[in-house]
Amino acid sequence: MTSTTHETTARLDADDGLASYRDRFVGAQSPLVYLDGNSLGRPLRVTGERLRTFVEHEWGGRLIRGWDEAWMDLPTVVGDRIGATCLGAAPGQTVVADSTTVLLYKALRAAVAARPGRREVVLDRDNFPTDRYVAAGVADELGLTLRWIDVDTSAGVTLEQVQEVVGEQTAVVLLSHVAYRSAWLADAPAITAAVHDAGALVLWDLSHSVGSVPLELDAWGVDLAVGCTYKYLNGGPGSPAFVYVAERLLDGLQQPVPGWMGHADPFAMGPGWTPAPGIRRMVSGTPPVVGMLAVQDMLDLLEEVGMPAVRAKSVGLAEHVLRLTDVLLAPLGVGVATPREAQRRGGHVTLTHPAMREATARLWAADVVPDYRDPGGLRLGLSPLSTSYDEVTRGMESVREVLADLTASDA
Repeated sequence: MTSTTHETTARLDADDGLASYRDRFVGAQSPLVYLDGNSLGRPLRVTGERLRTFVEHEWGGRLIRGWDEAWMDLPTVVGDRIGATCLGAAPGQTVVADSTTVLLYKALRAAVAARPGRREVVLDRDNFPTDRYVAAGVADELGLTLRWIDVDTSAGVTLEQVQEVVGEQTAVVLLSHVAYRSAWLADAPAITAAVHDAGALVLWDLSHSVGSVPLELDAWGVDLAVGCTYKYLNGGPGSPAFVYVAERLLDGLQQPVPGWMGHADPFAMGPGWTPAPGIRRMVSGTPPVVGMLAVQDMLDLLEEVGMPAVRAKSVGLAEHVLRLTDVLLAPLGVGVATPREAQRRGGHVTLTHPAMREATARLWAADVVPDYRDPGGLRLGLSPLSTSYDEVTRGMESVREVLADLTASDA
């Protein structure tokens, strides 16, 4: 590391108003460099105590009484907190349940049913695999046609591309707000308006934006959205997802997986299914109570800090990566597959080089943890509250050392 780089890094950390929050995360002070928070966030220290207290007092002490006392309402209580803190959503429109895949299926099926007679679902070829797979499955089930948008994998879907493909046969447009590969930040308000102009509904996947990029779903007129909680919401491996449905759509929404917990009266045990009023109808089975514990701790922290401050730190970390890339990695042939303009970029940066797959394996062995995405992409996930500028610098220096060694070996 050059003295200039070291001085710049030290100044950035000294000026970082969120630096003190890093101490609240397990492992953040260890030598390990963690640049994969957009896949799995670090746990908060308070979560260990919350889990212990839950096991001893709520689960162990209250037992089945816990359902009546709190657990039955957790999907909507936590959902409303996610809505208020991260989504720009008024109460009664967000609920926590199932995995992202299951909720994506429910939301897409329900959205298609809300536009009878329309036979097309629009999505892009570089959307996250689950989104494409679920859409293909729904299309097969219902005899729909998928209309594909071809995108630049170093960018993402544009308003103009959406306008070119939507029409009178479009039922739903399914897009990711932040592209998982490039971090392209879609123009959600403009695209949503364009979809509505065509008479269709829009379903946004927020998995790579929630907790990293401020959202205003109500103000943007979004119809439906889904997202996970184990990335920037630090809910832990396998923590449940959430679904948002705009209030104007709820009364007529046809939930495709009716379960007893989404019934208007779950304990009536009646012969038929009557949907619960409002967003509760999107619940199917038993709420994932344990899976929501860590999410509540992260929501506490995000409420304390505020999403504007989180976004500002996210932008700063990404720009630090880009500066270091130009100085340390560009001479080795590394490219940037992420928009350089902050307003077009989410919370991660993807760097490209033919040797990145092997480089990633070597980095992991050295306790430097980014992740890899084809073709030749090293993806650096930058969790604003748990990542320091020094951690980023140490990671980038390690990338330079590994690539230099690999390049020398190939010479």
